[in-house]
Amino acid sequence: MVCRSLRWLVCALALAASAAHGAGPLAWFDGGRPTVDAVDTVEVLRAAVDEGLDPDDYQAAALASALARARQDAPLPAAEQSQVDAALTAAAARYLADVQRGRVDPRQLHSSFPVIRRAPAGGSAVLHEALANRRVAQALRDAQPRLPMYASLRDALARYRALADDPAWQVALPPLPGRKVMPGQRYAGLPLLAQRLAALGDLPPDGPVPARLEGALVPALQAFQERHGLAPDGVLGPATLQQLNVPPARRARQIELALERLRWTPFMQGPRMIVINAPEFVLRAYEVNDGRIDVHLAMRVIVGKAMRNRTPLLGEDLRSIEFSPYWNVPPSIARAETVPRLRRDPGYLQREGLEFVTASGQVVTTVSAANLDAVLHGGWRIRQRPGPRNALGGVKFVFPNGEDIYLHDTPARQLFGRARRDFSHGCIRVEAPVSLAQFALQGEPGWSEERIREAMALGTPSTVALRRPIPVLIAYSTVVVRGGKVFFYPDLYREDALLERALRLRSDTAPGSFPTSRTPG
Repeated sequence: MVCRSLRWLVCALALAASAAHGAGPLAWFDGGRPTVDAVDTVEVLRAAVDEGLDPDDYQAAALASALARARQDAPLPAAEQSQVDAALTAAAARYLADVQRGRVDPRQLHSSFPVIRRAPAGGSAVLHEALANRRVAQALRDAQPRLPMYASLRDALARYRALADDPAWQVALPPLPGRKVMPGQRYAGLPLLAQRLAALGDLPPDGPVPARLEGALVPALQAFQERHGLAPDGVLGPATLQQLNVPPARRARQIELALERLRWTPFMQGPRMIVINAPEFVLRAYEVNDGRIDVHLAMRVIVGKAMRNRTPLLGEDLRSIEFSPYWNVPPSIARAETVPRLRRDPGYLQREGLEFVTASGQVVTTVSAANLDAVLHGGWRIRQRPGPRNALGGVKFVFPNGEDIYLHDTPARQLFGRARRDFSHGCIRVEAPVSLAQFALQGEPGWSEERIREAMALGTPSTVALRRPIPVLIAYSTVVVRGGKVFFYPDLYREDALLERALRLRSDTAPGSFPTSRTPG
């Protein structure tokens, strides 16, 4: 059973109290004094802030005070030793659960999101063994996600926290003199702009500040724009100014939320995986070897529109690939877009390669009021034939799910050049479909690049079932570290805000300080 929040605390307290008052000795005391492991464990709890966690969730200050008194003064009374012993066991259990699985169950936020698969009662087994060997502090350190991104985000968190008091953010940048500041133009805020860009590492420090937006300031501004999901044009416009004025403390909180997601996102649940990070608009295909992620592919993607057609966060197995696919127009799109367009312009059916399909499977290629009504009433459907105008392009990657979401090619190649790429109705368009097909078909006999391209261009639908399904994960992180640089992306679907609320509600159930028999010194 997985115990969370206050429920986990109650379970751990009961376990510790039973051990303390039963046949066995206290877990954290020896001869009335706290063990070395007790002191080290409390230090881990006090350092929880470095992981983006809250030490108050683990009563770190109160426990540290109690252990300090027990080490320096006379041994604590037996009753208080039992209370401290139980509280420290509960705190260690809660910390272990938080770093292993996160503080929020992702299924509370997204019903289809997968959870990290571990052996039943894995956390409690680890804690029992660590308590027996007096190595709990090390067990808590070892429980951190073994992902390079996690360590990189921890470093980024420390860096942005250190910037919180930097003089560069004590005042806001001046308003723009017009709609934007182009390279070569003057701007009163250039000294402060240079100071911020230098503090962030985008501009070499201690360089001269020009009177105009020019010289080293332009590539530095472009680097900042690229790191914040903006078009790197070197122009200081409203969107860039807004990102420049975000205080480091808010960036630090953004990193904390990214760390939280890493704890419960199953990035290493298969030997080969395909992961899409929606806010970043990037797909990565990789292999997991000896606990190490080896990225084979990274490509741009187009995801669902932020306001109307969000791409759901989920995880399923890629099971088949369809070449030269039909596009079955979803009923919602048919009602809202296709049928109204056909009423205005019947020739749209032929130009776009569309056709009606009756309930019995008959194909109809003429437009009439009755045919359109049949679609609206749900008896007929509209589909698009394979071909150069097909919305799915030459290939579709199928991972069955309740949201009818899939990956696919697209004829609208120009959209991949945009910095922000939320243009779809929910499905995900991929920039390099041939490369992705090669990754998916690796090990499948006979599927060379040439054959893949031929199947995509054939115009006749065909399906290839994968002998070894590949997990596909649609994940969400507004902070990514690449090449030592920290990239921030807009909260596209307001998921950071949703997680923030969930964590706030969770903190409302956090335990207060444990009772003691005397006032701490």
